[in-house]
This record gives sequence, structure tokens and C-alpha cells, in this order.
Amino acid sequence: MGTIRLAIAGVGNCASSLLQGLEYYRTRENSESAGVLHADLAGYRLEDVHPVAAFDVDARKVGRPLEEAAFAAPNCTTIFQEKLPAWGVSVQMAPILDGIAQHMADAPPERAFRPSDAEPVDVARALRESGAEVLVCYLPVGSERAIRHYAEACLEAGVAFVNCVPVFIASDPVWAQRFAERGLPIVGDDIKSQVGATIVHRTLTRLLGDRGTHLDRTYQLNTGGNTDFLNMLERSRLVSKKLSKTESVQSQLDERLADTDIHIGPSDYVAWQRDNKVCFIRMEWRGFGDVPMNLELRLSVEDSPNSAGVAIDAIRCAKVGLDRGLGGPLEAVSAFTMKHPPRQMRDSVARTELESFIAGE
Repeated sequence: MGTIRLAIAGVGNCASSLLQGLEYYRTRENSESAGVLHADLAGYRLEDVHPVAAFDVDARKVGRPLEEAAFAAPNCTTIFQEKLPAWGVSVQMAPILDGIAQHMADAPPERAFRPSDAEPVDVARALRESGAEVLVCYLPVGSERAIRHYAEACLEAGVAFVNCVPVFIASDPVWAQRFAERGLPIVGDDIKSQVGATIVHRTLTRLLGDRGTHLDRTYQLNTGGNTDFLNMLERSRLVSKKLSKTESVQSQLDERLADTDIHIGPSDYVAWQRDNKVCFIRMEWRGFGDVPMNLELRLSVEDSPNSAGVAIDAIRCAKVGLDRGLGGPLEAVSAFTMKHPPRQMRDSVARTELESFIAGE
């Protein structure tokens, strides 16, 4: 099938895990390793994905080879593939816009962003010159202007867009129409991990409905120690994140919960957790005879590899969409891989429709 020329916006923990995975699976047989849903996706394997451009704003990453920047501070995710190939890609300085929360300056440098004083590049021009076909966006939560800047650059440069951030592009009808008119696929918004808080909460919510019970109230609390959780200490940056996570769970209910009966969102930053995310879920329901019952769950995951296993399929599906001349949101792909897609589906239905999309049906 050829290659997938990939651009990366934000060389943080998620990008690091994705890049490590490209090399990790290149040297292993399918039977040797877990973590990949589709070893071959419509003819594209992981080794067909080639980074050709990367953008960041941190002084410790800008100007460095991508294979080095992937491990630079403040990245703190698990290193499962120490040696990365020399891709011949230097990280370019992007416009900061609203990409860095003000309180980051008060945190220790090894934990937080430190902006570069390099001159920002023209992102659209850099995409064209690199020959990028797909851009995956990993910017911090709340970077509304910055993410829209990348979306505009993709439209200008003719690049498919995979939006892993809870800034609504694919699920916004105006943006969706613009990508459709340009003949460019978009997958979004807000990446859903392989087995993370959202997918577990969605599955349990649907299970309660399918078993004839009535969910009365629920919460999901999350803590972590990476820059994502540090960034989210600024509550004003959380509006779209809370909406994305809450609607993802509400969509699995036959009857919505009142806003006062559901609470979902990031809760606190615990520096020593690093890229480890810990989730606490409580669900209270009534079963036969209206007898009250409840469930409490604690889930501990490494946040960035957990998302990379899904992002790698979203990226390949975006390229498949390009190959097929599709424009606008890829609805089945988005429903399976993202928390806030243009159209929510039951996860079992989304998986079936994803496989149909891959098969070209």
C-alpha cells in the first residue's frame, strides 16, 4: 500500500509512546506482543507510518531530532523502546497561542513546559514542504486557538487531521463541512484509550442498562502526574474536557442522568504518579424490587501508551480515507476511537462499523 507520511503536533508523552510503538512493533511478530488491534489495517501496517514533520513549543524539543525530543523533559511516560531510528525530522517551533497555561511557569522545569524563543514557523507551509498526508494533534487540553490553528493549516495544506484533544473540530458542524468541502478526512475529537476510564465507564453504564437496572448516580475521578494533569489544574481549560467525558458516558444511557447525578472529570495532579493515571468510579443503581446496589472501581493505567494503541488505528484510517477520496468526519472511525465524535454509537456497534469501513463496505 505504500507509506503514511505523518506530521505530529505536540511531541509530548502521547507522541513519545506512539513513536516508540512504531519501532517496537516493527521488530516483532504479531504473536509476540499485545496491544495492537489491527496489525494490518486496509493494507497499512505500523511500519508503514513514517514521521515527516513535528511541531512543539518547548525549548528542550524545538530544533532537536524527533528521536531525541521524544524523550526530552518534561516527558515522563514509560520507555518501552529505548532506541528510535533517525527519521531525519527536526522538531519545528509552532505558534504558542494558548498552548501553555500560565501556571506552568511556577512548576519545576522537569515537570512543566518551558517555551522556546525560536521564531514560529508557518505550519501550513511546513506541512506542504514535508509532504505530510496526516497530522495527529496532541496539544494540551484547553488549547482552543492553537488546535484551530493546526486545523486551518491542514485545510490549507491538504492534510488529513486526527484530533486527539477535546477541542471540538470533527464534531463541530462548521468545521466538519469545511473538511468535507476540501475533500479531507478528519477523525475526532478527544482520543479514547484502549482500556481507560471512559471506555470502562461507558461499558459498565451500558451493562447496567442491558441488565434491566436503573442507574441513579455516578462519578469518575482521575489523578495523574504528567503535564496533561498539571495543565488541567487551570480549571478554565477544562470546559470541553469535562463535556467530552461526561457526554461520552451519558450517550450510553437510555435516559440521561440529571447534571447533579453525574460527575466526570480530572480531579488532581499528583506529581509522583508521572504518566500513571488512576481512576475511581462509583455507580449507584436500583435492581429488582428497587433494591439499591453500588459498585466502586479503581483503575490504574499508563496514560500515554493506553492512547497510542488507539491513535495508531485512527491515523491509518485517516490515510485510508484519503486514499478513497473521502472528505469530512469519518463517523465510524471517530465513534470507535474518540470520546466526542460527530455521532455517538454503542461501542459494539462502533466496532462493527469500523470493521466495515476498513473492509471498504
